[in-house]
Amino acid sequence: MTGLPPLPFKARRDAILDRLEHGSILLPAAPVRYKSGDSEYRYRPDSELFYATGWRDPECIAVLRGFADEDRFVLFVPERDEKLELWTGPRMDPGEVKASCGADAVFPMREFGERGRRLLCGGEVIHYRLGASAACDDVVAAALRDGRARRPRRGAGARALVDPGAILDAMRVRKDAAEIARLREAARISVAAFREALPRVRGGVGEWEIEAALESGFRSRGADGPAFATIVAAGANACTLHYTANGSRIAAGDMVLMDAGAEVDCYAADITRTVPASWPLEGARRDACEVVRGAHRAAVAACVPGGTMAAVHEAASRAIAEGLVGLGVVDGPADKVLEERAHRGFFPHQTSHWLGLDTHDAGAYRDADGPVALVPGMVFTVEPGLYFAPGSCPRVPALEGTGIRLEDDVLIADDGAEILTVGLPLELDVLADLCGAVS
Repeated sequence: MTGLPPLPFKARRDAILDRLEHGSILLPAAPVRYKSGDSEYRYRPDSELFYATGWRDPECIAVLRGFADEDRFVLFVPERDEKLELWTGPRMDPGEVKASCGADAVFPMREFGERGRRLLCGGEVIHYRLGASAACDDVVAAALRDGRARRPRRGAGARALVDPGAILDAMRVRKDAAEIARLREAARISVAAFREALPRVRGGVGEWEIEAALESGFRSRGADGPAFATIVAAGANACTLHYTANGSRIAAGDMVLMDAGAEVDCYAADITRTVPASWPLEGARRDACEVVRGAHRAAVAACVPGGTMAAVHEAASRAIAEGLVGLGVVDGPADKVLEERAHRGFFPHQTSHWLGLDTHDAGAYRDADGPVALVPGMVFTVEPGLYFAPGSCPRVPALEGTGIRLEDDVLIADDGAEILTVGLPLELDVLADLCGAVS
């Protein structure tokens, strides 16, 4: 998308190379996925490869070598093939690839077996995720065998295999300015698409029609498409957390949960709102919506520099527990509900996940010292919910068959939390206006 600042791929590679020290990292492209026969899904690059190199096409392998004096960043790419390019589009030749990606050297993929093994042999540690590529698996195994044979006499050679996340995850969890710009744009587009789709939510409409409205809203504003499978879940469907069939018609008495987000230049947004098909919303279901909104408010208040994702979840969980007692769903007090985990039957998931190149982005929530501290540049969701599957709530039967979730995207800034998706309100009365409710 034009108008966005360039992503700092060279600076990232330099940081990766510094962290590698005496090791190397091997990053293969994501494979082409097929829907059926020779019908391909639209290609989406591997997040780690894209993060380090900017490479967007299939059939590539990147090698970064922290220990090397030359050829520190090497790419292997397919050779030109006029017949194949007729179907899939033109490819760059090695010289064009080198100029485009800033590689020190570019070789044809057919040379990867032997050349790749030699490139890896000089380091002590290979950062690679087994199973990511059959060709890479073979080369890594050969490099480790060579390392074992040569180390006793030469004092050097590959001898350990480590997940690339050991280096990349900590880098990816804290976003730079160019990444934040993309996340802002994904959020902006997602908010606009939701505001456009909300008036369509009413009895008799197919879930698929709301899905189509949301995704059309993404694409028409320049997004790559949906960042994940859009969820439009009416009634009891919303009690399935990752419901994506979107195949039912909305009944007039249903609550409708919409969980969707645009992807912009590979960066994701993720929003959820839950509204009734018919207004006004009253009684126990309105009260339950207010409980979830209170949990959302409490969770956002805990999103501060130096805080933790665990504290965000604890704040949401306490508000949910107190709310369940107030609704009459469980017996209190809230401390007892939390101790006995009685709220987990109605709030079974965590409150937050990292957000970035992946919807559930890379990054640890805990390390050896405990929960990871929140620092400026971290972006994540806040998404408390309540789910009352049929038969789960005999004390308040009006709630059964209802799922409620509210989700926003939050950036930790120097002075607190910024809600990137603030343009989409949470308050029921304001949502009613957006939905075009008639009082």
